[in-house]
Amino acid sequence: MSAPSFRVEFDPAHGTAVELEPGLQRITAPNESPFTFKGTNTYILGEESVAVIDPGPAIESHFDLLMDTLKGRTVSHIILTHTHMDHSPLARPLQEATGAPLLAEGVHRDSRELYMGETNSLDAAADRDFVPDHFLADGEVIDGQGWKLETIHTPGHTKNHACFALLDTDMLFSGDHVMAWSTSIVAPPDGSMADYMASLAKMTKRTETLYWPGHGGRLQRAPEFVRALKAHRKMRETAVLSRIRAGDQTIPEVVKVIYKDTDPRLHGAAGLSVFAHIEDLVAQGKIACDGPPSLDGVYAPV
Repeated sequence: MSAPSFRVEFDPAHGTAVELEPGLQRITAPNESPFTFKGTNTYILGEESVAVIDPGPAIESHFDLLMDTLKGRTVSHIILTHTHMDHSPLARPLQEATGAPLLAEGVHRDSRELYMGETNSLDAAADRDFVPDHFLADGEVIDGQGWKLETIHTPGHTKNHACFALLDTDMLFSGDHVMAWSTSIVAPPDGSMADYMASLAKMTKRTETLYWPGHGGRLQRAPEFVRALKAHRKMRETAVLSRIRAGDQTIPEVVKVIYKDTDPRLHGAAGLSVFAHIEDLVAQGKIACDGPPSLDGVYAPV
């Protein structure tokens, strides 16, 4: 299977609300970075009574534009795909302004217990103050005016990540789990590669063809892309294992080889991704380490 064909052509139209489909708008926050691409996408679903999906980062201009776009309409639901700081902080001020309930899989939490002395390198990116009014179960349907969303638990990028399928359409809101422009960051203990791969396998069984992601533009032919993305991750796992078997002992050594063509600004994130694969390979019994898996661990093949 070929690697996923990433699409980086995307006009964020900062400062405007973009009409995507009848009853669906997107506002992209001006928080462009190597990790957020052109910014975080906030979606407004519905006509007179709407849901806001991922209100976005704490940027005043983004909130002002969101409120201007919502004028004359009622917000019935505020829905979160997950609770990284580029997606959820504006949920609270939006609730204060509208009275709408907050819905999410749950609170932000590590994907596993921390080892003694371990810290979460992405802790600053986590919105640990967020608590939903309603905890969404896997498969639960959110019923709005003229729309219904099916909740799909997809842990991996974060423990509390969820996607939302728009029922009676071929569309799905994929958050940071699947995006057209890049693979998702999976960084233990904030995220889990084992969980992420299981969630990708879950998504291969879905039939929706059009995804609206948390960053970047629409993803078309989604089932084909998800299968390719899953195969790409397995190939990356094989490459990591091959480097350890070739004699690399540390994560920087592995990154230097298999990410040689990647923007150096992203090598830190690449190291976290390699760490996620190594942690999974240790759990599979294919790699040994000199203690619990860590970013500065020393590794050897089994």
